[in-house]
Amino acid sequence: MELSEQITELREKIEAAWSNRDLLDTPEHSQAVRDTIELLDSGKIRVAEKLDGEWVTHAWIKQGVLLYFVVAEMKVMEMGPYEFFDKIPLKRNLKEQGVRVVPPGTVRYGSHVERGAVIMPGYVNIGAYVGAGSMVDTWATVGSCAQIGQGVHLSGGVGIGGVLEPPQAAPVIIEDN
Repeated sequence: MELSEQITELREKIEAAWSNRDLLDTPEHSQAVRDTIELLDSGKIRVAEKLDGEWVTHAWIKQGVLLYFVVAEMKVMEMGPYEFFDKIPLKRNLKEQGVRVVPPGTVRYGSHVERGAVIMPGYVNIGAYVGAGSMVDTWATVGSCAQIGQGVHLSGGVGIGGVLEPPQAAPVIIEDN
């Protein structure tokens, strides 16, 4: 199946589950939520993107992020001496993706950080996008669904709000450079 066909199918299932939460009890709808988050994580889809010079917010993807909190299970996650109890794991395979994360920087699964970006001891939340060559400096946060362009330096301690709700609202967007 081509990506565009997969996206259309996922969108239909996410929007249906958003309207009727009972559908999340079916494997096909709960898997659609998981598949949407996987596509976000890989950077194949974004919560917001620039199309024909205008930023477009994909409300259905934000709905998918919100529904992920419903279908994901709480579990204990241990990394070295640290223990977490949460629904969303940390992003994996950072070396292969060419992303530098300085301890104790945190990048959650379902966010996408492009090759060459640096995350100092900061935080990148689910649904967020950080462009290549950008730096999330010490104690800076990139909130859920925020969109950070390429070549951006988020100064230490800055908080970029994500605007997860309402789903149709535009997230905070910082364009390239």
